[in-house]
Amino acid sequence: MINVDNFKDMKIEDKYNLMLLLIEGQLKSESDFIANLSNTSAIIKSALEETNWVGFYLYKDGELVLGPFQGLPACCRIEIGSGVCGTAAKLKATQRVANVHEFDGHIACDSASNSEIVIPIIKDDKLLGVLDIDSPVFDRFSKIDQTYLEKAVEILVKYL
Repeated sequence: MINVDNFKDMKIEDKYNLMLLLIEGQLKSESDFIANLSNTSAIIKSALEETNWVGFYLYKDGELVLGPFQGLPACCRIEIGSGVCGTAAKLKATQRVANVHEFDGHIACDSASNSEIVIPIIKDDKLLGVLDIDSPVFDRFSKIDQTYLEKAVEILVKYL
């Protein structure tokens, strides 16, 4: 059992290192894809303050389809190239957006979201989906956040 109270009052790097350790521990002991995505989103949501949505969109039949998440109900399908998620998927590159209201074509699933980071999930050069994280705080996601969240996705890909 994971005690999320461990994340309180930790320095950012320590918090992220614990998050990565917890994700690795979950993934290496379970082989079910959906269970692993569910627990990964829960661990990330517990570790990151000031977020209102953490989850996955999975690449299926040429579009992104909603997967396991933590937060309010979300858009079910996103076209490749649309919004922050679709752009990350199309470019196969992390998108860190300080103000989603200034992002051309932003898809507003939760009106409380003001900033967003999306990390593509790629294995053997194939897009599998994206990790999407929203925050009600403008400019919430830093380069440090990006680095550690990309490491979390690398761990996830290792176990897929």
